[in-house]
Amino acid sequence: MGTLHKFSFIFICFIAISCTPKEETLIVIETNMNYQDLVKLHKEFREFQMIPLKNGVPDYSPDAVAGRWGELKVFQKQLLAFNFSSWSISEKIDYHLVRAEMNGLEFQHRVVRPWSRDASFYLQTQEGAGPTRYGTLDLWRLSLPLEEEELDDFSMKLKAVPEIFSQARKNLTEGAVDFATLALQHLNEEVEVFEALALNLSKHHPALVAEAVAAQKAVTEYGLWLEENKVKMTANAGVGKDNYSWLMKNVYLFPYSWDEIRMIVELEDNRVRTFQRLEENRNRKLSHLKPAQSQAEYKQRVKESIEHIMNFLKEEEIFTVDEFLTTEDYFGTWHNFEDPWPEKHDYFFNFSHREAVMEETHEMVGHHFDELRAKRNPHPIRGGFPPYKIGTARHEGFAFALEELMMHAGYLDGRSSKGREIAYEQSAFRTVRALSDVYMHSHDWDLEDAVKYCVENAPHGELLEGSHHLWYEMATTLRGTGHHMLMVVGKVQFMKLFRDRANQMGDDFTLKKFMDEFIATGTIPFSLTRWEMTGYDDEIIELLVTNGADQDLKAKDGRTAADFANLSGNK
Repeated sequence: MGTLHKFSFIFICFIAISCTPKEETLIVIETNMNYQDLVKLHKEFREFQMIPLKNGVPDYSPDAVAGRWGELKVFQKQLLAFNFSSWSISEKIDYHLVRAEMNGLEFQHRVVRPWSRDASFYLQTQEGAGPTRYGTLDLWRLSLPLEEEELDDFSMKLKAVPEIFSQARKNLTEGAVDFATLALQHLNEEVEVFEALALNLSKHHPALVAEAVAAQKAVTEYGLWLEENKVKMTANAGVGKDNYSWLMKNVYLFPYSWDEIRMIVELEDNRVRTFQRLEENRNRKLSHLKPAQSQAEYKQRVKESIEHIMNFLKEEEIFTVDEFLTTEDYFGTWHNFEDPWPEKHDYFFNFSHREAVMEETHEMVGHHFDELRAKRNPHPIRGGFPPYKIGTARHEGFAFALEELMMHAGYLDGRSSKGREIAYEQSAFRTVRALSDVYMHSHDWDLEDAVKYCVENAPHGELLEGSHHLWYEMATTLRGTGHHMLMVVGKVQFMKLFRDRANQMGDDFTLKKFMDEFIATGTIPFSLTRWEMTGYDDEIIELLVTNGADQDLKAKDGRTAADFANLSGNK
């Protein structure tokens, strides 16, 4: 895979010492390696992570996983050999991004191990809810008929589905019953997806119908196997407090332990619930807002909300609205306006059916615009979105923060008198999910406890028990370690950054100037964004000299972890 190249001299040293019982690694500091060498190493690491497919099947067997673990350690040792003391702050930040990415893959191998623990890892319809295996069919965004150049790849992956599930039965040796429960909740949906696929293929690509039917049968048989074997899956699905803390410090680059995370989430939960009740009390004599009564009415409300948001962004100069930031590819992609109007609506739709501005701000301004910017970002390391949820606190935390920031900036002025109330109700559900995240991964709650808590504590009982939305949120929480926590703590970190940078700017502060600076840094952890925008490196130094990061960065050439941290400073 071309992973060594000019780093071969280091590799020889690593091989020599890898045979020692305790792997006491001598890190050779190579002063000649520069930023471009880092870019090259990162590119090679990205290529390494793309698991080869054999007839559409990625190999997650124990031998294959062990081999990839060995190669990962070589990459990590190569990275430690860099001396970046003379680099610019921006280049140092990129170094830490690469370090976080390598640590992310380490966490997948050492702790998460979805190929041996997580029954949903082998499904086709769980992309986005947690780790995704290579070679997954992107059924949600599939558009038929396929172009000629797409057919071979699609056919190969479709034919591979039965073998994927056969491999799952062999690999799931550390299964957790909560993961099996989540998989079983989505199996019927997966069966229906393949049924619909077979029907559509009969119209466009009839030669592939048999493969779709075989895939559907394989899903059904996998479900029967899970039902029969889930009682044997006795492992904990959550990662545990120590591993959670390690993940925070070494992958997400949060300077917080599990205990500190729990406190932050609980404080934010207290705050938004208090404001929710205050708004409800203020509005106690007002009539409830009437929700939309049809898809057509809802579509019109969403359209009007989007127009309002775009006008507000420009008129109030919230940030620079570049020409490519349009709603052209957004409207209708998330809302499914063509679906039948349900008898009962699930949580977020209950809000947006009454006042759509908050959710459209989160999804369009927060996510859609971020995605448009990421597609145009040519940066060799910061372009796109980093894997292993490294950028999730920035991506989701910013979107969450925007809901309230825009409210205080005035985007609800002149609209519904109950808009602020709805905004805080929506926020309260986000903190409810975050608490289930924190406590499931500490092993204080199991999946059943989390479901019960979320249903009972979502404002006004609007999270429907047994709903698709509920189970998808639980899958995202448990499978995507820290996902919902990252949204809440990311919002808190954004506000910390806001305060620090606004204080620096003094009388020169404008919201537009701050936001443009912030957006320009890319989708990276807030500790790195704060360093680049303010020059404050206290958080990254703390990450390097405390807890798990200290152990990973321990150098055997006489440098201490503190010495290594000092290389990160503004010299």
